Amino acid sequence: MLFFAYGAALSRRYMAERCPGCKPKVSAALPHYQLSFTGWSRVFRGGTASLKPLRGSQVKGGIYEVPEAWLKKLDAAEGFPAQNAKINLVVNTETGESISCFTYVPAHQTAESKPAPEYLAILQQGYRDWGLV
Repeated sequence: MLFFAYGAALSRRYMAERCPGCKPKVSAALPHYQLSFTGWSRVFRGGTASLKPLRGSQVKGGIYEVPEAWLKKLDAAEGFPAQNAKINLVVNTETGESISCFTYVPAHQTAESKPAPEYLAILQQGYRDWGLV
């Protein structure tokens, strides 16, 4: 299965700790969405990345290959199904290839909230890991 990471999971080190069986494959972009920060993470003490529809915008991220044996581990790490829902979507690679994959989004709509500096640092490292900045 292919997983589109757009939040903390962009950090390859963070992902390796949470789900060592997941293998980074290719960077991609999700069209017609923007990154927003919602909810409240007790771990990071701030908002976490989420997707918000916005025509003409895009969210950059990375695609990991998730072996079936590791899917439950990733689901648990991402708080599925209690905190996050799993959705299917199509992303585009730099070469224009369209790829079907899944990602996680908050299961319940919550207000936007400011992310913690530590969380932003993980996201920034993830963007560097994937060559997105």
